[in-house]
Amino acid sequence: MATAPSGDQAEAEMAAEGKALYAHHCSHCHGFNMVNPGSVAYDLRQFPHNDKARFVHSVTEGKNGRMPQWGDLLKPQEIDDIWAYVLTGGAQ
Repeated sequence: MATAPSGDQAEAEMAAEGKALYAHHCSHCHGFNMVNPGSVAYDLRQFPHNDKARFVHSVTEGKNGRMPQWGDLLKPQEIDDIWAYVLTGGAQ
């Protein structure tokens, strides 16, 4: 029987998975490793770490007609993984 990873290990695994998902889905607009390419896209390194609900809503529903809705493409766990990566500030 495998044991569940500890809290820190689980968060690190989520952030690693989130980094891969971010690279595939988000980096085109928000920049690789969250280094904003100077576009109108929000600098995710500045996203408030205490506002996961806003992040989930923006990803799921899109934002201001510029950011597409990802709710039909990403599973809730994948959004959580991307959030874990966002919390690293791209330093993961």
